[in-house]
This record gives sequence, C-alpha cells and structure tokens, in this order.
Amino acid sequence: QTSMKNMERELVCPVCKEMYKQPLALPCTHNVCHVCASEVLLQHGYLCCDPTSEPSSPAATPATRSPRLGRRAVPKPDRLDRLLKSGFGTYPGRKRGTVHPQTVSFPCPACQRDVDLGERGLGSLFRNLTLERVVERYRQTINISAAIMCQFCKPPQLEATKGCTECKSSFCNECFKLYHPWGTQKAQHEPTPPTLTFRPKGLMCPEHKEEVTHYCKTCQRLVCQLCRVRRTHTSHKITPVLSAYQALREKLSKSLTYILSSQDTVQTQIAELEETVKHTEV
Repeated sequence: QTSMKNMERELVCPVCKEMYKQPLALPCTHNVCHVCASEVLLQHGYLCCDPTSEPSSPAATPATRSPRLGRRAVPKPDRLDRLLKSGFGTYPGRKRGTVHPQTVSFPCPACQRDVDLGERGLGSLFRNLTLERVVERYRQTINISAAIMCQFCKPPQLEATKGCTECKSSFCNECFKLYHPWGTQKAQHEPTPPTLTFRPKGLMCPEHKEEVTHYCKTCQRLVCQLCRVRRTHTSHKITPVLSAYQALREKLSKSLTYILSSQDTVQTQIAELEETVKHTEV
C-alpha cells in the first residue's frame, strides 16, 4: 500500500492535484494536464486553443497523419505579414492585445521556473502517451484490488454491482431490487456504479459531460472547467458556483422580506377596494 501511494503521488498533476488527463510534456521534463495548462496561460493573459481538441503527439503529427498536409502550399511572407498585422487568426499562446508573434512563457508549477514554449505555445508541446497509459493502468489496478461488497447481503456477502446516491449505499442486483420495490418512491432512484464515498449528484454540463463548477454572469448559465477556458468565455465574468448561489440567495431573501413586509399593506388595500365596490353597487 505504501508503494502504491508513492506511485500515486507521481501520477498527480501539480495544478489540479488530480490524476493526469491528457498530460503534456514541458521542456523542463515536468508534465501538466492539457486543460490545466490552457487555464494557466489564460490567467497570464494568453489566448489558448480549444482544450477539447486533441493535443499533438509524436505518432499523430500533421505531416504523418496525411501526406497531402505535408505538401500544402506555404503562405507567402508578405501575405502572412499582412494577416498578422490585421490581427487575423489566433494560435495557442498569442498574447491578448498584441499583433506580432512572441514567445510564450509558461510558469511550471513543479520546478517554479518560467519555461519558454516558443511562439506556438501549447501547440509545440507533445502529449505524454506513456504517462497517460500508466495512469490508465493504475486506475484499473485500483478498481480491481478494491472490490466493493454489498452492504445488505447476509453472510457470505456478494460483490456490489450498483450504488444509490439517495440511499448512500451499495447493493448487489438482488438487494437493489429488494430495497427498491416496484411502485414505490424508491423505485425512481437511479442506479450508479458502486462506491464507498457517495457524493451529492451534481449538475452535468450537457456539452462536455463534466460536472459544472462555475457560473458565467455574462451568459447567465452554469459552465464546467472545459467551458471556462474556451474562447467564447474569454472576457466574461465567471465566478464559482457557491459564490453565485450565495449572491442569488441573498437577493431572493431580500425580495421575500420586502414581499412579506408589504403583505399587510396589500391586504388592507384589497379590503378597502372591496368596500368601495360594495358602496358603488349600493
């Protein structure tokens, strides 16, 4: 268990403190998640490419994917210069508000040094496929070694196949049917994969299938980490979900307090209007 814990520390991204997802190899030999790298560059004022796109890898470069791409005509220098001066087109690592290309400096969170990524920024980095495979195999090993047993079986216990977030328990197939009988309210509970730690079911982003963590005030919608680093939300006001929830709750509380305080006045006015109607009818 100690060796597994030590190995797990080596598979954790220094930015998000979670296991690597699409790790990129930095020139300083350290690694960082693709989404985390895009978010760090955005915080330092650089425009980044769409983080949902696949990063480059030694086995999938534009020249090796298709021979036609390697023979594509290169734009003339004068035309390319006109495009850059007009501000047309962006590339990963272009500084906001600048026209001419410049080198991108990435602050490595592991060695605390500014790493030069060149003019292409994240486009010049390669995806660490070896590290990605190691992370995937480690996840599979953890899942196999940590079998979850049914919490309601009589000895001998069977291995759990379903979980219930509402019941906060794991069940085998027979126990799940037994404790969620047809025709009752519990029958509407949605089964989830079995687990030992049940978290409240959060809202999911319909576009990226990730849990929403922030709220965009400009668009007035919930966004996930992938939505947050996209260009469509570059200049938008984005706050954490908890902060947006507290602000909305305070606003609603003030509105309810005003309505309740005005309730007696409104009732009095209604009674006076009813008396006026009766008097008019007479």
